[in-house]
Amino acid sequence: MDGYAGGGAVPQLPLRSKAGAVTRIRLENFMCHSSLEIELGDWVNFITGQNGSGKSAILTALCVAFGCRARGTQRASSLKDFIKTGCSHAVVHVELKNVGEEAFKPHSYGDMITIERRITESATSTLLKDYHGRKVSTRKGELQELVEHFNIDVENPCVVMSQDKSREFLHSGNDKDKFKFFFKATLLQQVGDLLQNIRENLDSADALIGELEKTIAPILKELDELQGKIKNMEHMEEISQQVQQLRKKLAWAWVYDVDRQLLEHSSKIEKLKNRIPACQTKIDEQIDVIEKLKQRVVEKRNQIEKLMVETSEVKRKKSELQQRLSLAKRERHELAQDRDRESNGVQKMVKRVRSLKQQIQDIQEQNIKSTQEEESQVEEKVRELQSEVDAANSKLQGLTEEGDALSQKIFAMMEKLRKIGEEIRDVEKKHGNVISEIRMLQQHKTNKVTAFGGEKVVYLLRNIERCSHQFKSPPIGPIGSHLTLVNGDLWGLAVEVSLGRLLNAFIVTNHKDSLVLRRCAKGVKYENLQIFIYDFSRPRLNVPHNMLPQTEHRTALSVLHSENDTVINVLIDMGNVERQVLVKDYEEGKEVAFNQNIRNLKEVYTRDGCKMFSRGSVETILPPNRRIRGGRLHGSFDDQIKDLEREAQILEEQVDQSRKRKRDADMLLCSLQEEHQDVKRRCKSVDRDLASKKLALEDWKNTYVAGSSAPISSVDELQEEISKLHEERQQKESYVQEISMKISQADIKCQDLESSFNELCETTKMEIDALGEAERELMEIESGICSAEEEKVHYEGIMTTKVLKSIQLAEVHQQELEHTRKESCRKASIICAESEIEALGGWDGSTPEQLSSQLSRINQRLEHESQLYSEPIEDLRMLFEEKQRKISRKQETYKSLRQKLSTCQAALELRCNKFHRNAFLLKRQLTWQFNGHLRKKGISGQIKISYENRTLSIEVRMPQDASSQAVRDTRGLSGGERSFSTLCFVLALHEMTEAPFRAMDEFDVFMDAVSRKISLDTLIEFALAHGCQWIFITPHDISMVKPGERIKKQQMAPPRS
Repeated sequence: MDGYAGGGAVPQLPLRSKAGAVTRIRLENFMCHSSLEIELGDWVNFITGQNGSGKSAILTALCVAFGCRARGTQRASSLKDFIKTGCSHAVVHVELKNVGEEAFKPHSYGDMITIERRITESATSTLLKDYHGRKVSTRKGELQELVEHFNIDVENPCVVMSQDKSREFLHSGNDKDKFKFFFKATLLQQVGDLLQNIRENLDSADALIGELEKTIAPILKELDELQGKIKNMEHMEEISQQVQQLRKKLAWAWVYDVDRQLLEHSSKIEKLKNRIPACQTKIDEQIDVIEKLKQRVVEKRNQIEKLMVETSEVKRKKSELQQRLSLAKRERHELAQDRDRESNGVQKMVKRVRSLKQQIQDIQEQNIKSTQEEESQVEEKVRELQSEVDAANSKLQGLTEEGDALSQKIFAMMEKLRKIGEEIRDVEKKHGNVISEIRMLQQHKTNKVTAFGGEKVVYLLRNIERCSHQFKSPPIGPIGSHLTLVNGDLWGLAVEVSLGRLLNAFIVTNHKDSLVLRRCAKGVKYENLQIFIYDFSRPRLNVPHNMLPQTEHRTALSVLHSENDTVINVLIDMGNVERQVLVKDYEEGKEVAFNQNIRNLKEVYTRDGCKMFSRGSVETILPPNRRIRGGRLHGSFDDQIKDLEREAQILEEQVDQSRKRKRDADMLLCSLQEEHQDVKRRCKSVDRDLASKKLALEDWKNTYVAGSSAPISSVDELQEEISKLHEERQQKESYVQEISMKISQADIKCQDLESSFNELCETTKMEIDALGEAERELMEIESGICSAEEEKVHYEGIMTTKVLKSIQLAEVHQQELEHTRKESCRKASIICAESEIEALGGWDGSTPEQLSSQLSRINQRLEHESQLYSEPIEDLRMLFEEKQRKISRKQETYKSLRQKLSTCQAALELRCNKFHRNAFLLKRQLTWQFNGHLRKKGISGQIKISYENRTLSIEVRMPQDASSQAVRDTRGLSGGERSFSTLCFVLALHEMTEAPFRAMDEFDVFMDAVSRKISLDTLIEFALAHGCQWIFITPHDISMVKPGERIKKQQMAPPRS
């Protein structure tokens, strides 16, 4: 034990919570002690002393302090037996630590809990104190709660092992004794006994409830018989009352039969009258169809006019393309002619070269003799021809330059014509838009509502009027039709931009009205209708000044006026018009929106429709929407219509001027093209003349060469001319190639123009087909109008000849039936009042014949039943109710008991299953931990537990055992081996239990010195590793154990003789 001596090197030990550890025990007049006080350490404590010195009394006092009964200590049968002889009372004083996370009610007790148990001859008391010694509680429940909190079970041998328990369990070789020790140490015995006791109680309760339920069976049978009699007699009373009622009903059945006929005729008349609105609806539908078809006729005629304008425009484009195509083809043809002409010139040059070569050969063979006079004539002729050739060359060059200049002018003129055409189309498009706006404004002038949704709004309002009975309150809308501008139309565009789609919206008073309005809009194909739900009864909102933008500029709300309070409220609540500021121009808007930091400002709008706002640090400016012209809120549309008419007149003048410029340009283009053709013809003529003169010049030169006296020089000149001809031929061939490339380009241009022309022709065809389709649809619409007129006439005829005439006949018949009813009612009133029939539930629709037959059958049955029963029904009812009350209370009580018993049985089965599962796991855990302790000494073993036989056997295999056979009976081992295996068994059980302290008395009573040394080493090592407080009591010498920081030794005083 030197390794655990005080002051020596102590190995790193686990930290532990000190809550629940015993720090001091004080005894007064307890057993053999008059006054004893002993302090204990937090870890290992040894208490030694001679026999009779009162060591075991310390453990007994601990058990008594924590509420153990006297018999549980196995030292006395009553607590008063613990009082020292000659004294009147005994006191056990135990102090516990109460620190750390596991402390028990630290706010009440603090760091220390004192348990004081006082025992007298007649009674005992328990007192709990805090760390100041102040009383906290005297309840036994508080002590039991403390014991359960710290898990201090002093009756568990693994927590407190007294001398008797040590001799009973540890030093016995009986397997059943070991099983009892295991069963008690793991609390399985306590839990098993508790579950068995609960099962016996539940079985007793089940048997008792069964017996109680059997006792009410005869009473239930009597109740059933009484109930049968009561039902039969009640049935007789019902039959008697039914006879009286049938007699009264029969009297009035004749009246009600006539009422039924009257009701049928009334419903027939009502149906006939209901056909009037149906027929009128059909007529109105045909009228609506006629109106819609007439409107479609107007729209289709406008479409046809538009298509005719578009068709004429396409035809004009087609003529332009056709003209450009013919020019391109003509240019290509001229290029082909130039190529052919140049090719012919090349062929002529080839022939000329052959001719010159032949001349050279002739000159070399011929001997020419000529006079001086002939030579001078030839020279003169050659000079004359050369001057003519030069003049023709200069003329041809001038004509070529003139043709190029004309080509450039023609191209520029065609480009100018294209631009003029685009300008005409743009102006015509603007003119068409202005005309459409004029028509729209004229329509708005006729009906202001159309400014806020077009014709669809008119159809929607008609549909709303037809369905007005379906609305709780008529819808308000469109909102724009209820608004006017204050002080002129200056801010009209800005307000329209700020409100946006709100102007076209409708307002209803509840969700149901919104659904009805949505159906009405769907009926007229008005998609995306904006609907607001608002309380019409709310008065006009008064916006406080502090909630308005703090600026001198106007708000959208200040320039709007409406007689309807709901419209203004919706604009405030939904549109925030009180926070939208209006300014004059862009710069002023930027200053207000971004620089002045105005409170309650949402957006800023300029007169021209520009929108500005900021969200956080982001500044946004939206330019005006050019598609919005404004003017829908203006008081009068005449000024706008006049302005647009002036604008349309200006555009018409621009179109006329552009068309005049185009005609002048077309005429100029035609004259330039004619002039260009004339220049080309003159170029061809001059070119042919130049070629003939060149040939004549060559002939005269040849003649001159032939007559020359120097043939050798003439041959050289001819050779030089041949080389020149070769160069010219190459130039002409390259020119021919260039012309061929131009021809290919001209072909591509012609193909492009042809494809454009074909596409335009196809488009023209589509336009013409669309025009024909529109005309065909117009004819169909007109035929539809005729059909609708015929349908209207048809339904008007049905209304006159069938519906109204049938109503007249039915009313005559109804008057006759009313007279019959008065007579029948007079006769029935003599028998009983009609109010009695109504009190009986009124007429069920039976005819008088049916009621007479039923009355006779019931009378016969009543006579037969009255002969069977003679007892009063009231006596039977009172007897039945009394017995039923008694039996109902018992049934409810027994049912409640049965339900509670079932719940308890289910809970018991669940706990039994958990108990068996835990017992199995504890068996495995004990074997594993026992074997772990044996392995520290090189020994292996196993513990076998049988819950059925209630036995626990230990198997140990020693390392020196050569036979490797397990020793099943520990008595076959040596004393030290048996002591060590028993100690390992105890330590394994200790690891399976939790407690703040553990105590063992005379654990080494049957050990020799060596076994005691080994056991002490093992116990101290385990105690220090386990971490809780240990108290060892022994009468033997433990000098080999040295006290230290975690080991405390105390010696008890010897007993007095």
